[in-house]
Amino acid sequence: MPPAKKRTRRYDSAKTRAAVLAQFAHVREAVEALTAEQLDGPTRLGEWTVRDLAAHIAWTVDDVTQLLAAPERPGPERLALLDWPFRTAGAAERIDAHTRNVDASDLPGLYARVAADYERALEDASDERLVVLSFGVMTLADFLVTRTVELVVHTDDLVAATGAEVPYDRQALAACTRLLADALAAKAPGGAVEVRIPPYAVVQCVEGPRHTRGTPPNVVETDPLTWIRLATGRAEWAAEREEARVGASGERADLEDLLPLMG
Repeated sequence: MPPAKKRTRRYDSAKTRAAVLAQFAHVREAVEALTAEQLDGPTRLGEWTVRDLAAHIAWTVDDVTQLLAAPERPGPERLALLDWPFRTAGAAERIDAHTRNVDASDLPGLYARVAADYERALEDASDERLVVLSFGVMTLADFLVTRTVELVVHTDDLVAATGAEVPYDRQALAACTRLLADALAAKAPGGAVEVRIPPYAVVQCVEGPRHTRGTPPNVVETDPLTWIRLATGRAEWAAEREEARVGASGERADLEDLLPLMG
């Protein structure tokens, strides 16, 4: 009997819209409290300073407004939500260039303008509205889920660079965790390994004997932020296992060759 086809995960669009704004507000508060010296400090993102990172975070939300202001038209390729994590690496140079062109001289003013524009742009925007990216076309609802990934991942980058205490909106963290977990299942389809990221996601992946009941023979378990760091290349599998931030049991429960999912 063939395995049941997995259903695509659905996200509550109203909650996603609110989550993007909520997480952006958390980052905004943290950025506004940074000193000039902190803003000039380094990050784990190559040559980017904290100011560059702050500018990029603002742009990831402002991108929603800019894309909605552009005419709706067919693009080069229609993308499903799970296509997005695997396409971002190809846009790295363009993203870096765009970030460096953002005027970050007045970050409080930039963040205030971006938040207000985002709310106005979404007032009458349909979830099915198509937005055209450099590598394809997505619905607005799907694109907003990708904004939770950008915001959560870069919030963690900001915390790592500055030591600031920045809250994570629960809905944003959940959406980010689930999308990256589903991306793993798409990259390595199968049912041999169960990956648990409580309290937000459980997925099965990797070819091999499928688990149906009882305790799975191959289990990986970790917390949401550790999972996000692994999936985006901010942490290494072996190191996280050594520090007991990842538990892995079973001969197939080794995800090192499948990570990261995003560059």
